[in-house]
Amino acid sequence: MSRIGKKPIEKPEGVTVTVQENTVSVQGPKGVLTLGIPAGIEVQVEDNQVLITRASDEKEHRALHGLTRALLANMVEGVTKGFEKRLDLVGVGYRAQVQGRKLVLSVGYSHPVEVDPPQGIEIEVPAPTKIVVKGIDKQQVGEMAARIRAIRRPEPYKGKGIKYENEVVRRKAGKAGGR
Repeated sequence: MSRIGKKPIEKPEGVTVTVQENTVSVQGPKGVLTLGIPAGIEVQVEDNQVLITRASDEKEHRALHGLTRALLANMVEGVTKGFEKRLDLVGVGYRAQVQGRKLVLSVGYSHPVEVDPPQGIEIEVPAPTKIVVKGIDKQQVGEMAARIRAIRRPEPYKGKGIKYENEVVRRKAGKAGGR
């Protein structure tokens, strides 16, 4: 049996988990998230725990067992604490600012780049070279951070670009002095 799949999810105070046919809805202080349950996977709410079981030991059911449990655990964490990704801008003159809901980036192009976040995603700029992407859906937060990073990926020679806070950019040597 899947080690991750059979581990119960602890339900904190203020969180309600509702199971209806093939969807699970998790409601907490920060919002509501829903997830479609694949066929062959069953979700039960008992006391302060959420248990996930599978119908058989088929390869597909084994794969979906741990996945469904991980997604539900992330939903519970999202509606209680939320998720955030931090990005750094590295480069002379590179800066970010928030105008209304839009993020405006000056990253070495001839024009400022505007990024409009989807509903449920909040972008903060605590310093001109720091960006924080926040939200309750882990997948949406990660995708938005990746879209921002893709605007100007860190390059290997000088390390300029938009990188994750804990990302290490592998550097290359420049041109060798030739004879």
